[in-house]
Amino acid sequence: MPRAALSPLLAIHLAVLLFGAAGLFGKLLDLPPTLIVLGRVVFASVALGAVLAVRSRGGEARPVAGGGAPWGLAALGLLLAVHWVTFFHAIQVSSVAVGLLTFATFPVFTALLEPLLPGERFDGGALVAAVVTVVGVSLVVPAPDPSNPVTRGAFWGVVSGLTFAVLALANRGWVRRESALRLAFHQDLWAMVFLLPFAGAAGRWPTAEEWGLLLVLGVVFTAGAHGVFIHGLKGVTAGRAAVIASLEPVYGVALAVVFLAERPAPRTLIGGAIVLLAAAWVSVRDTGRDTPDR
Repeated sequence: MPRAALSPLLAIHLAVLLFGAAGLFGKLLDLPPTLIVLGRVVFASVALGAVLAVRSRGGEARPVAGGGAPWGLAALGLLLAVHWVTFFHAIQVSSVAVGLLTFATFPVFTALLEPLLPGERFDGGALVAAVVTVVGVSLVVPAPDPSNPVTRGAFWGVVSGLTFAVLALANRGWVRRESALRLAFHQDLWAMVFLLPFAGAAGRWPTAEEWGLLLVLGVVFTAGAHGVFIHGLKGVTAGRAAVIASLEPVYGVALAVVFLAERPAPRTLIGGAIVLLAAAWVSVRDTGRDTPDR
């Protein structure tokens, strides 16, 4: 679809739909999460690198700013790898709904961690949102039993949300001096470096069909989603984009119902709705902040 034919509002919705649909690959691929994420970042970094190379011919290229930048980007890449591995692990041990709905805790974690940054003050509203989020997650979890797959999935989903919140905060200084596509490329590249040692531990390599799915995940649902989201931000306010982004679990759960025949329990949906309301409220209040693309 030509870029000119895609309105900014539609672009944001499409990108969020693609981000939410990425969770389905945790069920479509019978591979360890480390191998799924490795394939994702390999293809995503190649696609993003190709886009940046084309742009560089037009004089848009510039080096990554800041002293010691490679080590800072390496840390961001490690956070991204941990976030995605725990995200897919949450989905594999439970369901797409549980993984996505518990990951949606990340805006609340972001608000809670902000006071730890220089110049930031404690916000009582974040504490209220955290309490509401705990109530929502407790409804998603059927029992505090580590052997229960839903409980384990919810735990890893929350860990995924926490690591993404840390990544969002760590990215703030970078996004003010670097393009989002360039940051995404370097973070995917470093995530690949950290995950390569785990490739041999998977026990087998993907089949031809699985390679095809990983290609689609990396190019369409990662690199493509980044590009579409960035295009949408040119014409949509941060507050409106934050509200739309909170629909990611909604899109993902709906797609899992259609394509995977997953039927979330009413308790999961109610708890997830509470988490989403708290996350959306925090996101709208925090409209001026920068967060990384997924």
